[in-house]
Amino acid sequence: MSRHLKIGIIAGEVSGDLLGGDLIAALKRIHDGPVELVGVGGEALEAQGLKSLFDYSELSIMGISQVLAKLPTLYRLIRQTTAALIAAKPDIVIIIDSPDFTHRVAKRVRTALPDLPVVNYVCPSVWAWKEYRAQRMLGYVDHVLAVLPFEPEVMQRLGGPATTYVGHRLTADANLLAARSSRAARAISPERGKTIMLLPGSRSTEISKLMPFFEDAANDLLTRNGDIRFVMPTVSRREALVRELVSQWKVQPEILIGSDAKWRAFGEADAALAASGTVILELALAGVPTVSTYKTDWIISLMTSRIKTWTAAIPNLIADYAVVPEYFNDSVRGGALARWMERLSGDTAQRRTMLEGYDLVWQRMQTEKPPGEKAAEIVLDILDKKKPGHR
Repeated sequence: MSRHLKIGIIAGEVSGDLLGGDLIAALKRIHDGPVELVGVGGEALEAQGLKSLFDYSELSIMGISQVLAKLPTLYRLIRQTTAALIAAKPDIVIIIDSPDFTHRVAKRVRTALPDLPVVNYVCPSVWAWKEYRAQRMLGYVDHVLAVLPFEPEVMQRLGGPATTYVGHRLTADANLLAARSSRAARAISPERGKTIMLLPGSRSTEISKLMPFFEDAANDLLTRNGDIRFVMPTVSRREALVRELVSQWKVQPEILIGSDAKWRAFGEADAALAASGTVILELALAGVPTVSTYKTDWIISLMTSRIKTWTAAIPNLIADYAVVPEYFNDSVRGGALARWMERLSGDTAQRRTMLEGYDLVWQRMQTEKPPGEKAAEIVLDILDKKKPGHR
């Protein structure tokens, strides 16, 4: 008789929802039996049958100051989610990223249901700061599914739970692969005008902080090089803000809305100026030379001595050397960014060196199986070991 599985799953952001949807879809293909979901997620998990306990956009917070401001809401949602999972008594709980929320829920649920297996999809950035979290996870996490190839070694060194690199969804993303293929057939040509992509982020705070420096860089590029095409992909919920911020620019970038337009720009851009984050890895895997920029949360600025990692750019951590240049806080200067765009958008040693680093990153991120399938196999293996009589 096929086994009915009840899976508790919590994803706090769009990226986590996509990972969760991919995992559950793969699990359904492998598992011979019905799969019931309970928890929190967005469109991808809802497409797999989840009825989210609440709109997970309420969990989209960035920086310590925003966490502090939203603490009452955060703790109310933690209590709501914890109670629902305890009442549902699932066979396993999968928490995906967003550790400020998901880990607090996991701790409480594990206390109430001590035999309940918990899997953490996306390793917390213990390699960046608060390393002690790795060992603390032993109390409420049975297995970590890592999306970056260096994380299993880090977790082992820090004494954390068993960790497996399952791969990153971006390496199998159809849009990214199409952009990568398009770029492979697109050579740098002096006859063709340059296209510079500007990516100031998806959160209103980072967009507002970085946009003046992107404007300075665009002005410098225009003054020094003449006609340049600027494209600026953004999400629909930030369109009004972005259009307002660029309305007085001397040169008007093309504002591109939606995923399809974004990935077309990835295939066409000669170089990109981007906010630090997942997009830097997207650019590296697609083969777009870039510079990473960031203006940190003011509280984080006071705590830089506690940050252990030598870089915030994921491609640099994977390659284990500085592939992508980074500019933070007071070091962000439009003139410096403009000069990097000049070098990276032409047939230069800097561009060739960066693309060589990207090739290494691509190679190190490859896996034999798609990430969702590998993750689903580990989840089912943990459930199989949980069966009565298993030794």
